[in-house]
Amino acid sequence: MRTVKVFDPQDFPAYLPKLNHLYDDLFADGKGFRSLLVQRVARPLQLSDRAVDLLCQTIEFIHNASLLHDDLVDRSQLRRNKPAAWTKYTPEYAVLAGDYLLARVMVNLSGHGNVKLIQYTSQIISDLLEGEWIQDSLVRDFDITLEQLDRVHNLKTGSLFKWCLRAPFIAAEIYDRELHAVLDECGTMLGLLFQRSDDLLDFDVRNYENKAVMGDLKSGYLNSFGVFLTTGLTQGKRLAVFRSQSLGELKSVVGEKYFEERVQEFDRLGVSMIELYNHQVQGLERLLAGQVGREIVAELLPLSKPLYWRKK
Repeated sequence: MRTVKVFDPQDFPAYLPKLNHLYDDLFADGKGFRSLLVQRVARPLQLSDRAVDLLCQTIEFIHNASLLHDDLVDRSQLRRNKPAAWTKYTPEYAVLAGDYLLARVMVNLSGHGNVKLIQYTSQIISDLLEGEWIQDSLVRDFDITLEQLDRVHNLKTGSLFKWCLRAPFIAAEIYDRELHAVLDECGTMLGLLFQRSDDLLDFDVRNYENKAVMGDLKSGYLNSFGVFLTTGLTQGKRLAVFRSQSLGELKSVVGEKYFEERVQEFDRLGVSMIELYNHQVQGLERLLAGQVGREIVAELLPLSKPLYWRKK
């Protein structure tokens, strides 16, 4: 996989040094997973390096803009084990830096000249913001369902994964509706798998990166596993869970055995989604006849398991 540098100081005005310092911090430790996913799809399509670079930069700019805004809305103190931008550079600068990234996305895409790509990207940004708006309205709502959260995650997390799968085809001017419908479904499932796995990290499940735990619950947000864990509990136990300030305290409320059983049941939902994703991906070979179809399937099929199980 070719190394793509999505951020360079020359991309932004030198007379805005604080903005450049903020971006240096923001982009320094990102894994760039979404840009790698774009490359996986773009390679069989034989897009030019210039087009691939543009797509990679686009998705990383959108993703990192969303992180800047999310951290401020959620009042998250850390991002990638460093002070979040709003705490270091002020909330105002974090908002402006996120807005500026989104503006650069539109400027850069305009130079490519593909109107359909611009339209689709604009819709994805709109979905992302709508998802953030709905999610913020769910804070301290402890009666939410997994289906409600899936809707939010489809708008936020899933929208970017869908873009990674579909944008290279749009850039290649391949617009087959059935193809894009399947890619859309695959992106939705990848997004949900990633988000549900990420929500487990907050409960220290497969937390190989040693991320801070209980952040969602302490901020009043019941994530997907939190919903799954508390469904069926008595009102008293649910209230005790919501008030828990540590994972040990939470497990003492629900019981260690119950906690582990719910993790296993949650994982079974993940396995079912992985199987459905694999089935959908294999169907792409029919829609993309020949070598391109085989290569696309080969690129996308191995993604779901490590995405959920957090294995390299």
